[in-house]
Amino acid sequence: MLRMGVCRLVRAEFLTLRERDYVAAARALGAGPLRIIFRHLLPNALAPVLVAAVLGVAGAILTESALSFLGLGVQPPTPSWGNILADGRANLDIAWWLSVFPGLAITVTMLAYNLFGEGLRDALDPRLSKD
Repeated sequence: MLRMGVCRLVRAEFLTLRERDYVAAARALGAGPLRIIFRHLLPNALAPVLVAAVLGVAGAILTESALSFLGLGVQPPTPSWGNILADGRANLDIAWWLSVFPGLAITVTMLAYNLFGEGLRDALDPRLSKD
């Protein structure tokens, strides 16, 4: 299921790309609408969608761990970072590492996905190239 934000992003990219010179040149050469969409618009609009998907994975991990911590997500026989944090909360005064290390794992994972998304955006977006 696509999120509404990603759909808006794709629509905004298509509306922006539709006004570019290479689309007007393709129309002038007689290219049909489907050819313009699949050969010119879709490949250029794919980069922001990939970046949004990578950042969406990071958000999904954080949402799942938060819901599991509150007891609304994955149920206790199945391991989850949120369940591990919730279990370690009871022993925080005598065994602090039971909560600290899963929290650090969530933090490092979120940071890795965000940095990967930023790197992917820098690599795929031609408008950000530094001359």
